[in-house]
Amino acid sequence: MSKKVLYLECFSGISGDMTVGALLDLGADPEVLKQSLDSLHVDGYEVKIGRSSKCGIDACDFDVLIPDQPEYDEGHMHHHDDDHDHEHHHHDDDHDHEHHHHDDDHDHEHHHHDDDHDHEHHHHDDDHDHEHHHHDHDHDHDHHHHDHGHGHHHAHVHRNIHDVFAVIDRLENEHVKTLAKKMFMIVAEAESKAHGLPIEEVHFHEVGAIDSIVDIISVAVCVDNLGVDDIVVSELYEGSGHVHCQHGMMPVPVPATANIVAANHLPMKITDAQGEMVTPTGAAIVAALRTQDHLPEDYQLLKIGLGAGKKDFPKANVLRAMLLETKDQPQTGEEEDIWKLESNIDDCSGEVLGYTMERLLAAGARDVCYAPIYMKKNRPAYMLHVLCDRRQIPAMEEIIFNETTTIGIRRYKVERTILKRHEAKAKTAYGEVELKICEKNGIVYRYPEYESVKKLCEAAGVPFKVVYQAACEAEISE
Repeated sequence: MSKKVLYLECFSGISGDMTVGALLDLGADPEVLKQSLDSLHVDGYEVKIGRSSKCGIDACDFDVLIPDQPEYDEGHMHHHDDDHDHEHHHHDDDHDHEHHHHDDDHDHEHHHHDDDHDHEHHHHDDDHDHEHHHHDHDHDHDHHHHDHGHGHHHAHVHRNIHDVFAVIDRLENEHVKTLAKKMFMIVAEAESKAHGLPIEEVHFHEVGAIDSIVDIISVAVCVDNLGVDDIVVSELYEGSGHVHCQHGMMPVPVPATANIVAANHLPMKITDAQGEMVTPTGAAIVAALRTQDHLPEDYQLLKIGLGAGKKDFPKANVLRAMLLETKDQPQTGEEEDIWKLESNIDDCSGEVLGYTMERLLAAGARDVCYAPIYMKKNRPAYMLHVLCDRRQIPAMEEIIFNETTTIGIRRYKVERTILKRHEAKAKTAYGEVELKICEKNGIVYRYPEYESVKKLCEAAGVPFKVVYQAACEAEISE
């Protein structure tokens, strides 16, 4: 059976807006995205979808625009870079500024880029200037309703992770909610470690800013809309040098990004490009979404999407997304690569080993078995064997480490030849039996399923071999 695979090629880094742009360019439905953002009932921003050129390459440009503020670089904002880093950290500031600007280094006139933007205009929660909020005539933004705790550029409100989750819960799609929460939690944990604070006490752009909320939810919506089976991400190309943050100059990658990369074992390549190429949001997207760390060996390239970044580097600042389709499962006599996990265990009870097998099979292992062995000091023991796909390795290893006493697991890729097979049913005098039909070189083999045979044996009170033989000889019904 073929699969759809999403491949994100991060040769110029990755950020939230770049990812959304690439997914939209790949074919995610902008109307579905708009409807999802409508359901958040959050105000104080507008979404703009357009095109831009990066080193002569045309790409989709996704922008979350905050009224009354100049367009800014998403990467800078997410790292408190330049002038966009003050609102969320000043928890002890007075919350009565008439125009809601808390940057001590910028006077009020600096933020009023248009003489017509008086203080009343900045209170956008109650009287929205439609001319100001609707910059993109192709997108109606009446859907951004009145959440008075939204923008880091407008109100001195500090969202924490629970506030953000409350906004995400307004969505109807459970898969989208799960993906969005996973991405936000990864960022929250990284910022918590960077600042030495419990997650509940962290208030910052990455968790609280409206553009971060929109970026992350938009990524989740677009991924769900594309309906891919697996997601592969390349190594993350990051820049060099330093960026200006609230607490001074910070080396690239900044602490939050570095924490995410380390905690999730993301491959990263440092380049000579000066500046930040991977934002915390971008790193969290990779950590949360990827299901495989390598491309399939055989695939067909269906479509390419390009998402534009806001910076300019010597090479095109774009994120390239590719939609791939793998070939069908191997047919008769074909070879298939599969992974084998092994562990020698000499200090587990039979109950634990039995439960572990049940959990591994329920989690999708192709096969699980134990082989009796003798270990050092002549101890009777068991060797656990697990067959699984490569993408299942982390889940299998987690179960083995959690449920058994082993402290090490061996793994290696093996090759196997499999027969073409399909499921069928056969009608017998005792009832209908489920079968597995296999074929090789024109010869058909049928294997009655154990549980199906057992059920009929118990109901009819006849020996197992009688029902089994009847199933092998009966006419196949489907």
